[in-house]
Amino acid sequence: MPPGLDQSTPAHELAALVGPVDALSGPRYAGLARRIRDLVSAGQLPVGTRLPAERDLAAALTTSRVTIASAYRVLREEGWARTRHGSGTVTDAPGTAAGPGWFPHTDDGRADLGHAAPAAAPQLAGAYASALAQLPALTGGHGYFHNGLPELRTAIAERFTGRGLPTDPDQVVVTAGVGDATSLITEALLEPGDRVLVTHPTYPGALRMLEGAGGRLVPVAVDAARPDDLVEAAHLAARQSAPRLAYLEPDFANPTGARLSASGRRRLAATLWQQGVLTVVDEVSAELHLDGGPLPPYGAGVPDAATVTVGGLSKAVWGGLRIGWLRTDPALAARLGTALVRRQLTVGVLDQLAATVLVRDLDVVLEGRRQELRDRRDVLLAELAARLPDWQVHTPAGGLSLWCRLPAGLSSAALTAAAAPRGLLLAEGRAFGTGHAFDDHIRLPFTRPAADLRAAVEVLAPLAGSLRTDADRAVPVGAATVV
Repeated sequence: MPPGLDQSTPAHELAALVGPVDALSGPRYAGLARRIRDLVSAGQLPVGTRLPAERDLAAALTTSRVTIASAYRVLREEGWARTRHGSGTVTDAPGTAAGPGWFPHTDDGRADLGHAAPAAAPQLAGAYASALAQLPALTGGHGYFHNGLPELRTAIAERFTGRGLPTDPDQVVVTAGVGDATSLITEALLEPGDRVLVTHPTYPGALRMLEGAGGRLVPVAVDAARPDDLVEAAHLAARQSAPRLAYLEPDFANPTGARLSASGRRRLAATLWQQGVLTVVDEVSAELHLDGGPLPPYGAGVPDAATVTVGGLSKAVWGGLRIGWLRTDPALAARLGTALVRRQLTVGVLDQLAATVLVRDLDVVLEGRRQELRDRRDVLLAELAARLPDWQVHTPAGGLSLWCRLPAGLSSAALTAAAAPRGLLLAEGRAFGTGHAFDDHIRLPFTRPAADLRAAVEVLAPLAGSLRTDADRAVPVGAATVV
């Protein structure tokens, strides 16, 4: 009986679907977990199917029970299985493709390189002290500020203008972080079934937001070594798919570090506007240039209504300061502001007062942040070159992380799973794409202190070697290795 009918599958049937375990790449348990995951993803093993008992499957696959137990554990950790009382282990589908290790973790003693988030800038405490001094002047009112505190909207508008994108305060809406701004846009403007052009790979949070709003993703490849190739690729994808929205990171994209040239961003903005695509421009890393200087903001030269630019202070200042914004045409800003009020009456006033101080002093804040990131980037690059010379790493001119291509036979998922018990949390490559792409890549942020980065490579180097050795043993000579 097919497993989808009685929601269980006998050990011999699952063994036939899996095939010889010796042919699976990587450690046997990791390869088995990936194979079962792929069967679930392809629909050959429906969600809710009860997996065989560990002893029975071990016998059917002629392997150890420890291998089966370890594979089931990996599936549970990644969200592809769960333990159901009275039914053993059953298959599941993760609510997010990000998998383990991507979202920030509580401090449990492990080094978190799964999240590209620096510690607070030294100016943060002073900004809040100034905000507290200003707060009494506002406490006599109701405390609700539609679209944001006027002083903060003015400061943001002036910064856009100074960067080459003339902006009035009525074009700005203050939100509770960059993610909140992106979520607001997708909820207000995207209808279920609308196509959305996205770079591939890209920020996992945006992918989940777009999918959650019913968007149908149209991935377009981006190459950090040839970033302007995106212009023609996006032009063709827009002509063929007629997307409603595009989500772009023109500056130091997460995770690749790719940055469009000045001419590339002008051409891409023009072609998407001409094809009627509203572009959501994520500028969270736009001013984190480490080599070279600033480039014109994306959207300069096209009508304001062609783009919605989102930004915030999470990377320049601190992730705990939940202040973001969006900038667009005044009419669209008013529409989005009204949608925001329906969801939340205001963003915290004390945070907005502190943010006003920080935005007005942002050049000083960024000078220190850039130097810190530049030093840490160079440390991580040097450590990888010395300890893992077969990893292919493009040196980004800015941003927060390295996008590393792994050597053949090394799986990002296996590396992430093996690193966690050794005190190192990572974000595997598949988190940054659609489907199961990028298992041959891993993102390594350089936001941690130099000592942490050196310690991370100390963990990664022997792990990468042992995993590749196990993969070589598992794959017969002449067999193809899929990574």
